[in-house]
Amino acid sequence: MRAIWKGSVSFGLVSVPVKLYSATESHDVSFRQVHAKDGGRIRYQRICSLDGEEVAYADIAKGYETEDGEMVILTDDDLAELPVTSSREIAVEKFVPSDQIDPLLFEKSYYLEPEKTGAKPYALLRQALQDADRMAVVTVALRQRTTVAVLRVRETEAGDVIVLQTMMWPDEIRVPDFSVEVGEVKDAEVKMANMLVETLSGDFDASEFSDDYADAVEALVKAKIEGGEVERTPTSTKTSGEVVDLLAALQRSVDAAKKGRGEDTSEEAEEPAEKAAAKKTTKKTAAKKSTKKAPAKKAATKKTAAKKTAAKKSTSKKTASRKTAAKKAS
Repeated sequence: MRAIWKGSVSFGLVSVPVKLYSATESHDVSFRQVHAKDGGRIRYQRICSLDGEEVAYADIAKGYETEDGEMVILTDDDLAELPVTSSREIAVEKFVPSDQIDPLLFEKSYYLEPEKTGAKPYALLRQALQDADRMAVVTVALRQRTTVAVLRVRETEAGDVIVLQTMMWPDEIRVPDFSVEVGEVKDAEVKMANMLVETLSGDFDASEFSDDYADAVEALVKAKIEGGEVERTPTSTKTSGEVVDLLAALQRSVDAAKKGRGEDTSEEAEEPAEKAAAKKTTKKTAAKKSTKKAPAKKAATKKTAAKKTAAKKSTSKKTASRKTAAKKAS
């Protein structure tokens, strides 16, 4: 766990340095609002109810609505003048019997862990609360606002720890506007009700209970995934198992950007960079080969010409020799 607050518990002249940890976390099932057609997330705009225009975050202020519907705008300067506190003290106001505090007042729970230097006074406070069967009513500043809370001891697998539980303010507890009126209750009915209570009596074990709804949702989603009933969106973090051609994906992104600027995205222009590079390489190679072969052809041409010249000379000599021999014979 990660400590969310550090301070000290003070009672009398004793100070116990402690760390504060959230004792609970929600595992409630949550859904996204999406377009049924393609699974796209639904986005909401910040629209002013009076002029119908979208409002930028920088133009949003805090407003306090009065009982008659009037709106009082509060500026940052106004909020800066409100009483806030950054005190790091959990001040014990009094120790009260545990049964005097209605659980309805409890709001959020935190674990208190002592710093190394406060281990002994922490243990003494914990033991005192257990022996007296009392809770310590305290005041503490969380998120710059002072609130009332209680310290009580809770048994855990890791040992007994002190828990801080913030409390609702008295005016935040609603009073029911209904009453329950019944007729005469017979003794036999009361006796039967008592027997039922006795029959179902036992010790509380939280592990005996489970969130059937969350389990059912998880099983349903798993079945749909295995059945291929998944909408793939551009923001999906998982793939269907196909290998993604990164270069092709980048090329498509480039093409989309060019199209947005009105540039040419013809078939030749849209050719993946890899293929285009390959073609360039092929052309360069062909050009090199052509350059290398050219001298060879020239050399072959020279050789052929030399052979023809030699052949002509040889023929001329033979003809001359024959003519000479014929003259002598005559």
